[in-house]
Amino acid sequence: MTRILIIDGHPDRAEHFLHAAADAYAEGAETGGHDVRRIEVARLDFPLIRSEEQYHAEDVPYDISAAQQAIRWAEHIVVLYPLWLGETPAFFKAFLEQVARPSFAFAPNEGGFPKGTLEGRSARMIVTMGMPAPVYKLYYGAHGVKSFKRNILEFVGIDPVRYAVIGSVDGPEKHRTRWLARLHRWGEQAH
Repeated sequence: MTRILIIDGHPDRAEHFLHAAADAYAEGAETGGHDVRRIEVARLDFPLIRSEEQYHAEDVPYDISAAQQAIRWAEHIVVLYPLWLGETPAFFKAFLEQVARPSFAFAPNEGGFPKGTLEGRSARMIVTMGMPAPVYKLYYGAHGVKSFKRNILEFVGIDPVRYAVIGSVDGPEKHRTRWLARLHRWGEQAH
């Protein structure tokens, strides 16, 4: 049994394919006998960080503290978000800035480069978008996804990190149905 945390990073609570993707993974994980917790970023209440002083403050908003506890608990973290303007949505990025504070996600290192404090966890990124996935990967180089993987997840010590890019989410229903079945299988396997 694996402790799995699913972070639904869509900022809109309305019905979206991404929410169905999070549900499919969660249902698969529960079917596989894994222990599952969820964070729906759209339901959280927290302010934007506007200064270095706020970023380093010890006083963390309640919802952020709860998210940090869930991350510490997890062995495998599934992060889902829609691609907006080539990157994560601003509200999801604000969540990440709140969560990944120096006192939680990394610590000073004598060599000068901070050391991640979230080792021992794996992650799966699932990114949805309207454009076809091959266009994003080949033409745009999937730079936003690669940046998130390297500059956030791996920086704080999470490894290995796998990702899937689901394009054309507004396309044919059979395309979405196939992806939901695949996500269900990945959940069963904690993959």
